[in-house]
Amino acid sequence: MFPDIPKPRPGCQDGRVSSPSARPYRGVQPVQRQAERRARLLAAGLAILGSASDPEVATVRGVCRQAGVTARYFYESFADKDQFVGAVFDWVIADLAATTQAAVASSPPGEQTRAGIANIVRIILGDPRVGRLLFSAELADPVLVRKRAESSAVLATLYGQHLGNALRLNENDRIKSTAHFVVGGVGQALSAWLSGGISLTPEQLVDQLASLLNETADPAAYRA
Repeated sequence: MFPDIPKPRPGCQDGRVSSPSARPYRGVQPVQRQAERRARLLAAGLAILGSASDPEVATVRGVCRQAGVTARYFYESFADKDQFVGAVFDWVIADLAATTQAAVASSPPGEQTRAGIANIVRIILGDPRVGRLLFSAELADPVLVRKRAESSAVLATLYGQHLGNALRLNENDRIKSTAHFVVGGVGQALSAWLSGGISLTPEQLVDQLASLLNETADPAAYRA
């Protein structure tokens, strides 16, 4: 789902990028070349930030080396390292959210919760870098901490809307509190599973989380 990193090219000099040439290069337009370089940098960021080693050692130079581009092209897309880290997180969480929503939408009502959880587990099992970036408690980068909090709030809003629609209830604070509880609880459970604190198989984990979430579908719990 997420690309592997191409073999690096030599050289990564610091410095701001100048305006790229407006001429095509080998038949590729400048805008497309810039998009390809940005994609390589984001993939490099996932490889570094989602690695088992300490992501604090990540530097612009190291990211460029991994992506096979010079630093002038890093600054073509990102103002600084913090903006880059945020962009990597946004890229990964957007893909996870999109595929999870698609999995839910394509499933019968009674199976939607399990389909959503199964998709999340499948993705982080298939690419451990994604799981570490989004859920590992070992990553304490301030930008990642902030991004996780922001994404949790967004996901809680989306889950609250889904729950309200499913139960045909107007959104209220009881639904909101449940939505935040669900998002936080699932995230913590996935973090513990990834760290080895929970030894369930993927199938068992999906079944357990789905059954717990299904318990939140009682309309009586959300009426004042």
